[in-house]
Amino acid sequence: MATVAMSGADAISLNNTVLSDLADGDCVLLSFPSEIATVKTGKNGNTIYGQNQMGNNAEAKLRVIRGSADDKFLNGLQLTQQGNFAGNVNVIGTFVKLIGDGQGNVVNDTYILSGGVFQKLIEGKTNVEGDATQSVAEYSIKFASAQRTIT
Repeated sequence: MATVAMSGADAISLNNTVLSDLADGDCVLLSFPSEIATVKTGKNGNTIYGQNQMGNNAEAKLRVIRGSADDKFLNGLQLTQQGNFAGNVNVIGTFVKLIGDGQGNVVNDTYILSGGVFQKLIEGKTNVEGDATQSVAEYSIKFASAQRTIT
């Protein structure tokens, strides 16, 4: 029998607040831009391995409806960080994907996010041709760690 993965009803929570005003498309994108290990082979095939701690860093892109409650919440966190960077409390959270097997069983594929800081300010634009992205605020948050668990 073939393996089935049915994904839906994912959830993201930051600082104990569940975000619900997510926009279209890839409204949550969690990526790992760096490798967790490096391999370098030299003379006579001698190989050196190195653990790269930067590989634990995760980048989250969140697309929320501009002006929504979630936009106001995230903007407030970002302003707090900018106002007192050294005294700022890092962002924590969870990103949970619910994966069904087609038989009624569901698995939680969870990323536990910690040590988050906002990376960029929110861009804005006006478009007179109906571009819907002008009504989206995109937040970029870098996390020190995003541990994945499957339960």
